[in-house]
Amino acid sequence: MIKAILIDDELHCLETLGILLKEYCPQVTILDQCRSAKKALESIEKLKPELVFLDIEMPAMNGFEMLEQFQEIPFAVIFTTSYDQYAIKAIRFSALDYLLKPIDPKELIASLQKIQTQKTLPSAEQFEMLLKQVHQKGTGFHKIAIPTIEGFELIPADQIVHCEADDNYTHLYLKNKNKITASRTLKDMEEQLQDFSFFIRVHHSFLVNLNEVTKYIRGEGGYVILTDGSTVNVSRSRKEMLLKKLQPGMY
Repeated sequence: MIKAILIDDELHCLETLGILLKEYCPQVTILDQCRSAKKALESIEKLKPELVFLDIEMPAMNGFEMLEQFQEIPFAVIFTTSYDQYAIKAIRFSALDYLLKPIDPKELIASLQKIQTQKTLPSAEQFEMLLKQVHQKGTGFHKIAIPTIEGFELIPADQIVHCEADDNYTHLYLKNKNKITASRTLKDMEEQLQDFSFFIRVHHSFLVNLNEVTKYIRGEGGYVILTDGSTVNVSRSRKEMLLKKLQPGMY
């Protein structure tokens, strides 16, 4: 069982999340439901949850400000939020989990599965990265957090040459010839990298950095050759999109 606390200033959001958890995620035990960050801090101190569902937009003290009250964060966090492009971008780049309101049961189940398969809690570096990005809006993000079985690695996004799907994992091939295996699906990695315009999904199994493409070889779908010498197949359905990116103005 996962012991959880729900935090949201809107009562109907708390009630809805509670109903969804009971119906779709019976492995979660709800210890408390809090409608303010102040009440939540007291509840967390007393009840020691393993997981916190944390609303971002709250009066007096928002979710990010609440996290700053902790020297160490000894619980996993799933943020819940209405669409806030910048906050979501910061959360995504830090490899933390979030759910958009209204919460989709399938997304809720997927987030819980990530929490359960991750062997370690989010690192202090991840939260530091998140909060730094939140406070320095407009500076741009360069590094992203990559969740691995051992923990997390922080790398510059432009160092990724391409990503390859491997069931529920993704292999990231870097410019320095290293390979990182992320404990995320390729779909998850595509979402995390979507704000970097130089990444494109060229196949159900491959995501490539357009800056690392040296050659395109024609065929039914064809394939690309990358700067590290590797070749990546292009699916027929994604060929036109790739060519538009490689040769803007010609399609």
